[in-house]
Amino acid sequence: MQENRRRLFGCAVFGSVAFVAACSGGGGGPVSVPHPAPSATATSSATSAPTPTPTASVSRGPTASPVPTPTGSSSSNVPEIGGCQMFPANNPWNTDISGYPLNANSAQYMTEMNPNGTTFLHPDFGSDPSYGIPYNVVAIAQANFTPITFTEYPSESDPGPYPIPSSPAIEAGSDEHMLILDTDNCTDYETFATQDTSSGWTAANGAVWPLNTNALRPAGWTSADAAGLPILAGLVRYDEVQAGALNHAVRFTMANTSQGYIHPATHDAATSSAPYAPPMGLRIRLKASYDITHFTGNSLVILTAFKKYGLILADNGSNFYFTGSTNTNWNDNDLNQLKSVPASAFEVVDTGAVITP
Repeated sequence: MQENRRRLFGCAVFGSVAFVAACSGGGGGPVSVPHPAPSATATSSATSAPTPTPTASVSRGPTASPVPTPTGSSSSNVPEIGGCQMFPANNPWNTDISGYPLNANSAQYMTEMNPNGTTFLHPDFGSDPSYGIPYNVVAIAQANFTPITFTEYPSESDPGPYPIPSSPAIEAGSDEHMLILDTDNCTDYETFATQDTSSGWTAANGAVWPLNTNALRPAGWTSADAAGLPILAGLVRYDEVQAGALNHAVRFTMANTSQGYIHPATHDAATSSAPYAPPMGLRIRLKASYDITHFTGNSLVILTAFKKYGLILADNGSNFYFTGSTNTNWNDNDLNQLKSVPASAFEVVDTGAVITP
């Protein structure tokens, strides 16, 4: 199923509960409903976060064999939100893939993704706070764990209760993602098609991500994103870009995807049977040869990251759209520079085999 343009609320602080939102600076695109997908468990590493409280425990069902530790260089500046490290340093989101070899089918994938050579990069955020994916940052002492009923994929959802603040930011439009970072336990809670009903909170499905592990979704499970990935880890945030460095991969979308996925993705939402339609989890990077010296400001920071960390295909949506956090201080003229970057400036890197359910 394809969705309407993403909408969201602006940024605000409610006592000790803050929420931040992501939006587009030029319109969003259609997004697919997640479906069931296989998964695996990776080796956890290095930095650990506090153990989640018993009321927030995660029951994830059967898992597959461990995923190999990434062979690229780990980031020395792992992103943090609210004092919580966003996954271990060697997590795929935080891995430098600038030295990874090209995927053997890079040219074929790029031809399929950009058949007429007329597609350009598009930042799905900007100073207008009416589009994008919001996220909530909460301290458990000020947010009660709340029951939530999963209506479409209950058997593939991490059970509640979830630490829902009194006035959570929820993505407007039909996706209605709700992302909540529990800073006391450094755990990320994400839901899809979220509703506050007269009988309580409901969502199509939900996923809980302890941030001290590289564990993926269990085999056969989806997440709040179509690829079975965490959403929060792949957002471009205003604070990190303003600080001068984006130290992780970024979430992006394509209209047509295949029946297959590459770890860390664990799920497909196939819309195409073309031999080289991109699988979920496909990782692209900006070519080292592409000249970015004439770009300035935030755009230069973002493109520098695209050469080092790249982008991960996470959902069906508008081609080459990538998601960022909302802040009315974004400079749209600055970000509009990114719309001049052609899709042909990207290449596909080899991060593992395509898994076909």
